[in-house]
Amino acid sequence: MKTVAVIGGGVTGLAAMYELNKWKIENQSDIRLVLAEALDELGGKIHTVKAGGFVMESGADSMVTRKAISMDFIKELGLEDEVVYNTAGRSFIYSDGELKPIPEDTVFGIPASVEALAKSMLVSAEGKVEALKDFYTKNEGFTKNSSIGEFLEHFFGKELVEKQIAPVLSGVYSGNLSDLTIAKTLPQVFDYKEKYGSIIKGFEENKKVWQSSGESKFLSFKDGLGALINAYEDHLKGAEILKNTRADKVEKADGRYHITFSNGDILEADHVILSIPHNAAELLFRDPVLENEFAALKNSSVISIYVGFDIPDSQLPADGTGFITSNSDDILCNACTWTSRKWKHTSESGNLLVRLFYKSSLPEFTSLKEMSHKELLKKALADIEKSLGLSAEPVATEVTNWMESMPNYLISHPETVTELEKRLADQYPGIWLAGCSYYGVGIPDCIKNGENTAKKILENF
Repeated sequence: MKTVAVIGGGVTGLAAMYELNKWKIENQSDIRLVLAEALDELGGKIHTVKAGGFVMESGADSMVTRKAISMDFIKELGLEDEVVYNTAGRSFIYSDGELKPIPEDTVFGIPASVEALAKSMLVSAEGKVEALKDFYTKNEGFTKNSSIGEFLEHFFGKELVEKQIAPVLSGVYSGNLSDLTIAKTLPQVFDYKEKYGSIIKGFEENKKVWQSSGESKFLSFKDGLGALINAYEDHLKGAEILKNTRADKVEKADGRYHITFSNGDILEADHVILSIPHNAAELLFRDPVLENEFAALKNSSVISIYVGFDIPDSQLPADGTGFITSNSDDILCNACTWTSRKWKHTSESGNLLVRLFYKSSLPEFTSLKEMSHKELLKKALADIEKSLGLSAEPVATEVTNWMESMPNYLISHPETVTELEKRLADQYPGIWLAGCSYYGVGIPDCIKNGENTAKKILENF
């Protein structure tokens, strides 16, 4: 009897195990399936907390609609009736001590029309003129593995990128744009430049793609994203799920792999999917041959702070859903989502719930990460007062430290992953890497990666 082990119970590992279990049932196979999770709950970076009449996501808070609805997992897991969409609204950039709206007709801050560029309150007249070179400057040396920051600055100029695009894109991909590749962030900008000769024209011609489900670009579930994790677990009746079971070591033995767990148990497996962060996967091997490749993969950190108030969220600007901070000395946070405005299901009474993010790119992060939750909350309340003019006492809070947990796709990332895959295939055939450390950070991307990894294994059966 063959055994497949999945190490890591985040959404990637769950999606892989779901695909394997589905095949097992359909083929009436006796294959043994084991999923091991180090913590007492499944979900990884997806974790829903309910307190004070609020629904709070300590990790990921949504999925991109256009990606999720093109896949089968929502229907297969019976979650169609649980789907909720974000409320459309304006996003702002906090700059020069005030909230300035990001032009409506933009994608990640990138203008989708000349009119959107002209109306921007974030860029000077000179910066707007410089950005027009996108229409007449040809791409003569960039590839999809080039820096997206350098690519955008080359065609738009520095001001538009720094003041309007970088705050948005850096917020999504948790890194400096100069260090991130086009391929692993927004490959469409390259495609549009090649096809239309202009990035702006490309987004203008493809507006429908970026406006799927009307203005609802993101989706979640009525009870929070935890509903997705619960649904996966409910559909894994043919698999063994081991919680509070941390894998400590993976060794080759007699044509199979021996996985040693923290409780001393040893599992023999023919295939092993490592759906855990790369820095955790590296420790399983203790193999100097793999150390250099694993070391080239980088993570960043983020502190997430939810604050709920016993005041109506109507006190916020009427058409807004949050802001990003750009080069401001007034406040510390990188971004603030007005959660109760953006997601109606998160506040039973319609009271105000906001979420602030503090990333490791902040100069002050070294001191922030040493602070207690009480001290961090004090910083958050100061930022809320400065940016939103609110000084009420909170009725619910949730502070989460994600230390060295957010993947950064540097310029060298594709080559690093390719080389790591080759070394594993040569020395550890049957060991499979999966998850956001390697193949994409969004939930649909992780699910697709989990499914595809399972299918690669099943090709051998």
